[in-house]
Amino acid sequence: MGIYAVPFKKLGRKSVSIAGGKGAQLGEMFNSGIPVPPGFVVITPSFDAFLKANKLNGKIDSILKKVDVKKTATVDKASRDIRLLISKGKIPKEVDHEALSQFDSLGASLVAVRSSATAEDGANASWAGELESYMNIQREGLMRTVKLCWSSLFTPRAIFYRIEKKMHLQNVSVAVVVQKMVQSEVAGVVFTVHPVTKDKNQMVIEAAYGLGESVVAGLVSPDNYVVDKRDLSLVDVAVNEQEKMITKKITGNKVQTVSVPVPPNLRSKQKMDGKTIIQLAKICIGIEKHYNFPQDMEFAIEKGKIYIVQSRPITTM
Repeated sequence: MGIYAVPFKKLGRKSVSIAGGKGAQLGEMFNSGIPVPPGFVVITPSFDAFLKANKLNGKIDSILKKVDVKKTATVDKASRDIRLLISKGKIPKEVDHEALSQFDSLGASLVAVRSSATAEDGANASWAGELESYMNIQREGLMRTVKLCWSSLFTPRAIFYRIEKKMHLQNVSVAVVVQKMVQSEVAGVVFTVHPVTKDKNQMVIEAAYGLGESVVAGLVSPDNYVVDKRDLSLVDVAVNEQEKMITKKITGNKVQTVSVPVPPNLRSKQKMDGKTIIQLAKICIGIEKHYNFPQDMEFAIEKGKIYIVQSRPITTM
């Protein structure tokens, strides 16, 4: 196993301390035969080595001690100061080398890069929405994006969350998940227990055109499908019109993630047909059984193939 960058095949649910919650779950699913896009994790020793090489630990602790969560200005200032320190830091050569070697072994021109905190995605705490993710990253931008993910451990929301959950007294670190990019035609989220009624016999699928960030970030009103887990029957289908979607844009050698209009002939159409809904439901029921706990998942469909790009426990049940 690498010292600083480790492929999914060498990670599992017990790898949280080095891969964070997201990275550990992806490794677990990948090795269980669940359709997860291949990837690797720039593990927490990389962040530790970076902090040590740039002598940042003491400086960060000093800044955080001045935070008063009742005074928003102190949280914002701490975030700006810490993120600036991290942006100016130099990544150790050995970390850079291992991460780029793993990138090359993926055989992908574009990747998704996601923060993965060590206190994340457990049954008692979830950092969902607190840390940062980046889509369509090329090789030359990988390490710059890794630094952005490291520093997202110190966004105002993340600092507030840590103190609110009393995790500022723990040694919270961050890993970075690097995963082959899925250019999804349709993507979204799945709750294996109905999030409103709490009915454990029903799952809810939310789906939209393009990349799943539009659903996760609440930028669109997705289709909503309710499935009875006992017989895989469709209980309810609500189709919503979608005018914008998130996708990639290529200009010369530059790749961007942009919002574009949905073609007029697709805007009012149902995003997933019944067969695909049931196929996705079966996969998600299998994941829930694997973990023996209700799951909140993100999925992506590219050229008819379903991928699971994240799964975490539903912490509000």
